[in-house]
Amino acid sequence: MLSIELLADHPEAIPILKDLFESEWEPYYGRSGPGDAEADLRRSANRSQLPIAVVAVENGTFCGTAALKMESVTTYQDYSPWLAALVVAPAYRNRGIGEQLIIKIEQLAKTHGYREIYVGTGKSSGMSEAALKKRGWKFLDKSDYFVSEVCVHVKIL
Repeated sequence: MLSIELLADHPEAIPILKDLFESEWEPYYGRSGPGDAEADLRRSANRSQLPIAVVAVENGTFCGTAALKMESVTTYQDYSPWLAALVVAPAYRNRGIGEQLIIKIEQLAKTHGYREIYVGTGKSSGMSEAALKKRGWKFLDKSDYFVSEVCVHVKIL
């Protein structure tokens, strides 16, 4: 059985998610990258203030995460908040877990009074254009970002 819960309620998931971040986004979170996966996850372990991360739990196993953040793709400073850090462990992909994480982040954004939410997708984003379109997200812009191209989408809540 799958549930989507606050990371704040499962700090024991942080080491598992840290490893997942480092393997999925090696250019950023790997040894030579500028990111600190553990620090980012700890900063997102909140209940009421952004950033807020959620974790997918299937039969007691932490298998994915996503976050609602004030900023994500730094070249788009005027847009906020963001669905960010969405990743599902490889063994759990193609089961709808990513979509459940997206739904939960959309709900959190709405609960916090936001009227729209943004997301950046790319080769390593973990989000398919089709999945976003199915949920009512609209393409906004495309540009070079970090080590690849990013497509920015918006959803009116």
